[in-house]
Amino acid sequence: MSIWWSLHLRREAASVPLARRLLLGAMETAGVDPDVSYDLSVALSEACANAVEHGGDDTSGPHCAEYQVTAYLDGEKCRIEVADSGPGFPGPRRRRSRAARPVSHTRENGRGLCLIEQLADHVHFRNRPGRGAVVTFDKILKWREGALLQAS
Repeated sequence: MSIWWSLHLRREAASVPLARRLLLGAMETAGVDPDVSYDLSVALSEACANAVEHGGDDTSGPHCAEYQVTAYLDGEKCRIEVADSGPGFPGPRRRRSRAARPVSHTRENGRGLCLIEQLADHVHFRNRPGRGAVVTFDKILKWREGALLQAS
């Protein structure tokens, strides 16, 4: 069994905890290990916060005032995608090893993408020319005993 959901959210700060709570609730109901759920929820929060802050120009039309979150829980993996209508990433982003890319705990901003890279197993950042940026990340799931969706 697998589940997926997709949200179209306004680029407002209140949308970030909404997406996070929905993900945590779905994973708790499905039986995902709480530590894995927490890592994914923090990564999702960072991706959503980036979409809210950088995801578009509200004066360019209604599509720029929103962003989309899609999550898939299937067997042994969870994949999350956050897409916005902003200017995109300012240059090519290449995934670096976790050890080579430490997160500075003293910086006020600019840590979100690094945190996503550290919390997820696979991360992909891409631009959609003229349509915004997409952050996709996966994590291998661990399940609680008797989980509803546990991989066979």
